[in-house]
Amino acid sequence: MPEIAVLPGDGIGQEIMPEAVATARAVTENRGFVWREHLIGGAAIDATGGALPPDTLAACLEADAVLLGAVGGPKWDALPVNQRPEPAALLPLRKHLALFANIRPIRMIPALIGASPLKEEVVRNVDLVVVRELTGGLYFGEKGRRSSPPAAYDTLIYTEEEVRRITRLAFQWARERRRRLCSVDKANVLESSRFWREIALDVAREFPDVELTHMYVDNAAMQLVRQPDQFDVIVTENTFGDILTDLASVLGGSIGMLATASLSGKKGLYEPAHGSAPDIAGQDKANPLAAILSAAMMLKYSFGLTAESERVENAVTAVLADGWRTADLAEPGARIIGTKEMGAKVRAAL
Repeated sequence: MPEIAVLPGDGIGQEIMPEAVATARAVTENRGFVWREHLIGGAAIDATGGALPPDTLAACLEADAVLLGAVGGPKWDALPVNQRPEPAALLPLRKHLALFANIRPIRMIPALIGASPLKEEVVRNVDLVVVRELTGGLYFGEKGRRSSPPAAYDTLIYTEEEVRRITRLAFQWARERRRRLCSVDKANVLESSRFWREIALDVAREFPDVELTHMYVDNAAMQLVRQPDQFDVIVTENTFGDILTDLASVLGGSIGMLATASLSGKKGLYEPAHGSAPDIAGQDKANPLAAILSAAMMLKYSFGLTAESERVENAVTAVLADGWRTADLAEPGARIIGTKEMGAKVRAAL
């Protein structure tokens, strides 16, 4: 039986994850899925002393897929950096699961055009995917401090294989879409980016049917808010991807709508792009739609359940078209509801 490791985590993760699981269960009730919940992040620190308990890691390694809520919060900010929920849980989990690719689809749902801070004519036709390298670059390179003179350093390093596998995956995604791939780098300044560009050009020979272009990251940031519909698939390294995907979240109306998949080729971890939002945790205000859509991505990419995934996506679209909103999506005339009611509305629309 397919087994899913469910990691609610911290803050609003505890509220959105039940809605995501309940919705996914509603469309897979006859398929024998097993859902097992485990501790991660600050909740795990409080219970076990560590952000990624061995039992949780073992469960994720054994599961067929992982569904994650969010981790972190001010309660644990006073801990040493390497013990805090984000670096002590998320980064090691990605490494252990070999999750080298983060996939973030960003599409404008017509009912949410008014929720975007950008003009309607700018966001109306947004439909793009960002493919972000996830296990290399600054976040995983050598880092440290010197005392004389006082200084700090982080090392950005990529191997040829790391660049090849992420660019090849991005080409494959582009081939399934509109066959346009934009590789984002800073090749006018960084040697690592020049290396990245050389390899991307070499991989492009395997995909003659896909148009490859290159763009500096600063220009890409500007173009995402100026003319986002020019993009089909974007591929970029870890740090640039982290920044650009959060920027691009406003194109769909709210980061509360942004679902993500982190893939290894064998296993996937699925999570909403937003954080734990401790300021609204426990108040039934959080938007569960990104978590629900992340569960829909899991059904499609880890289990091949495309029809079930599309049912969930269509239900979300229908609820939004009916005017129902959580507070982050509120606009004049909207009917504002809470986390639990939004999840119930989606399941009713199924």
